[in-house]
Amino acid sequence: MARGERPNVVDSSAWLAYLADEPSGSHFARAIEDTAHLIVPAICILEVFKVVARQRGDGDALQVAALMQQGRVVDLDAALALVAAKAGIDYKLPLADGIVYATAQSVGGVLWTQDDDFEELPDVRFFRKGK
Repeated sequence: MARGERPNVVDSSAWLAYLADEPSGSHFARAIEDTAHLIVPAICILEVFKVVARQRGDGDALQVAALMQQGRVVDLDAALALVAAKAGIDYKLPLADGIVYATAQSVGGVLWTQDDDFEELPDVRFFRKGK
């Protein structure tokens, strides 16, 4: 990673918008396609795989999971779980969102999302869904 450049963490909602070629998906293209700076929380692979498998089948879902793994995958360990729990309490985030936000914070990254739960949080690039 080049000096001064921050890692990008892309939330599941943003991945799904990008993959579905939704209008808002274009906001996330730069962060997703810059794999040298892309951090992928393992929970996002789970969430995106589940949606794609349900909508388009396991084959497409496996291809998407492989695409996501071109970034650096961050697994949930005990230390990150505690930070995620605290973020969930402090910011009233659902479980997966707490993990995603804690991952972004742990790597000093910027979280790219269209999920309203993150809209007002620090270090978040929020784009309203459908815009």
